[in-house]
Amino acid sequence: MEAKAGVIEQYRIHTKDTGSPEVQIALLSERINYVTTHLQSHAKDHASRRGLIMMVNKRRRLLDYLNRRDPDRYREIVARLSLRK
Repeated sequence: MEAKAGVIEQYRIHTKDTGSPEVQIALLSERINYVTTHLQSHAKDHASRRGLIMMVNKRRRLLDYLNRRDPDRYREIVARLSLRK
């Protein structure tokens, strides 16, 4: 829970921000990294693999939305999270 609060603190736009695209993308990225490491040691966990694919697709949709709405914020979040694009 502290890790989640730290991510929100780091990527929020204003003091009460918990739902902006940047925060959602950052939280999803944290979970994606965690599940990726889990799957490296549990290769046959297909339920978690499905969840990972769904999280990656959701992050992709949020990034596409942000790119349409505000390309400057999109470029900033991609650079901060060092995502491929």
